[in-house]
Amino acid sequence: RMTSGEATPPPSTGSTAKRGGWNTVPFIIATMAALTLSAGGWMSNLIVLLVQEFHIKSIDAAQISNVVYGCIFFFPVVGAVLADSFLGCFSVIWISSLISLMGLILLVLSVTVNGLKPAHCLNNGTNLCATPSKIQYGVLYAALALATIGVGGTRFTISTMGANQFANPKHQATYFNWYFITMYVASVISSTGIVYVEDNVSWSWGFGICIVTGLLGLVIFLAGSRYYCLDKPQGSPFTGPARVVIASFRKRNEGIPDHNADYYYGDDIGVVVKGMVVAELPSNSLRFLNRAAKIAEGDILPNGSIAKPWKLCSVQQVEDLKSLIKILPLWSSSILLSTPIGIQGSLSILQALAMDRHLTRGFQIPAGSMMVFTLIATSICLGLLEYVIWPTWKKIIGHNPTSLQQIGIGHVFNVASMAVSALVESKRRATTSSPISVLWLVPQLVIVGVGEAFHFPGQVGFYYVEFPASLKSMATAMIALLVGIAFYLSSVVIDVVRRGTNWLPNNIDDGRLDNVYWVLVVIGGLNFGYYLLCSWWYKCKTDGVQEKGLEE
Repeated sequence: RMTSGEATPPPSTGSTAKRGGWNTVPFIIATMAALTLSAGGWMSNLIVLLVQEFHIKSIDAAQISNVVYGCIFFFPVVGAVLADSFLGCFSVIWISSLISLMGLILLVLSVTVNGLKPAHCLNNGTNLCATPSKIQYGVLYAALALATIGVGGTRFTISTMGANQFANPKHQATYFNWYFITMYVASVISSTGIVYVEDNVSWSWGFGICIVTGLLGLVIFLAGSRYYCLDKPQGSPFTGPARVVIASFRKRNEGIPDHNADYYYGDDIGVVVKGMVVAELPSNSLRFLNRAAKIAEGDILPNGSIAKPWKLCSVQQVEDLKSLIKILPLWSSSILLSTPIGIQGSLSILQALAMDRHLTRGFQIPAGSMMVFTLIATSICLGLLEYVIWPTWKKIIGHNPTSLQQIGIGHVFNVASMAVSALVESKRRATTSSPISVLWLVPQLVIVGVGEAFHFPGQVGFYYVEFPASLKSMATAMIALLVGIAFYLSSVVIDVVRRGTNWLPNNIDDGRLDNVYWVLVVIGGLNFGYYLLCSWWYKCKTDGVQEKGLEE
């Protein structure tokens, strides 16, 4: 998510060094590393915590995990609005870090204080486990809520603040490379090292490490405050589209004019046609929105400014909203791209708990660490794509693949991963003598990781390029929003399957997870067809607009 204005270092403030630039990168990257370690330490092992320490049923734990992840990807949108409109990135980051620390402290208390967690299960052959009390649920959910808000408020905001330290796009690109490398490396460390401590030493020590790394990240971030280039809040990027919708609704009973003199253009002087500057009429698509730019009596003050901003918008603002609406079908196809990934992630952890996780007699892979294979696959594939595959593609084809092609390839890998998941689960259920090795889960996790290396950068590139200039700051926020919706939807899908079938009982050995995965294959295949249709429609629309512009 980029803020609404490009950041340029301001003049020197009493010292020879200017604010912004590469001086800030060590602080921001180190902060990102520490906060990712802190967040990954509890997020990766959340399902295991809920099942083993709080005796929550496995499928319920998976649903809670999906809701938490949904919130983590939804709150960056809230953080973006707060940063752009009121507080700025710097304040949102340090406040969110404090909130996250409060949540982690509550988590430590919930696993340390006996009265805040259920008693241990009875090992007398009955395997009876006490359920959490209302107070215990309250403390647990409060801890998760605070930690989730904190992670959501920092994760994307800190990437924005780092990019805003540079005015040169090449420097921004280099910064983002380091940002993603740091995020993936820190995620791998937290999903292995910290999770191992939680499983083999104690939950208190594991969450304690999360607190220390979170506090270290906050200290490092504040230590660099004198070097940062701090942007002033410029207003929410969502305000412009909202104004167009409200203004067109308020003028819904008025006619749509056919003369450009009846429209408000603001600072836009128009377009050049045959050497002359003319004001261009709004496009005919979604024509009812054109009313928002229609000038009515009392809309313009004597000095030429708008009298009521929520009743009149410029033609450019109307066209920007139309461009956004044209992108929405493609955007919606990515929701069902991410939904199977969320379901697979939670169910894979439950499968790992029921499989043989031993690599040697003395070492077993923590169930919460299984997602590391996805992270490693994504990281390796990103490197291969950047330095091997895309250069080879360009030599053969003559140009790099488009963002839409990358996303489409990601769709194919995603469907393939769900099919492999179904086959592996069928084998797991068929092997009754002894649990099969957890390494059987690796292929499906690697395939989905490879798919992410295609579709995630493709989405970032597509939305950032195709979004109107005035709405660029919404681009990555919209990606975070669709992932958040996908995790919420994954929880809904699991609930529907539980209510309508017997495929997801508390003991997955008695269920049919393979059928769930086959359903995800069907959903993914249908969604891929929908994506291809949306891509074709969008390309036709944009090509038509470009051809019209060339004719003029």
